Amino acid sequence: MEGPSTAGLGLMGLWSRRNWMTLAAAGGFVAVAVGAFAAHGMEGDPRAQELLRTGAMYGFMHTMATFACATFMQVGARRARFAPAFFLSGVVLFSGSLYALAFGAPRWVGAVTPIGGLSFLAGWAVLAWAARGVDPI
Repeated sequence: MEGPSTAGLGLMGLWSRRNWMTLAAAGGFVAVAVGAFAAHGMEGDPRAQELLRTGAMYGFMHTMATFACATFMQVGARRARFAPAFFLSGVVLFSGSLYALAFGAPRWVGAVTPIGGLSFLAGWAVLAWAARGVDPI
């Protein structure tokens, strides 16, 4: 196991920078795959294409925001460590619900989408709060 020991950290040990960066990379992979599928595999269903494109765009954008959190932390914005939880849960809820709808999930699944959107907004708010911790140059 690389990095410092996480023994005795409980849930915080599971939420290490390495783990959330790995999840972000997996999310980026999924976003690119879904975007490609929307373009080439769903040509007969414009609504499904649009749902997949939207989910992929927001998913990719927020996996990149998760990587940006590592940069924020490198320049002294320690509070940025809280944002990935919001970004990645938003990807699961927002993008995941759109993907599910595109593949025929019941309409009630769409009620989950705004919860994911609120999670994205919370992540951006946390990142703005974290930026206040960077020393001005």
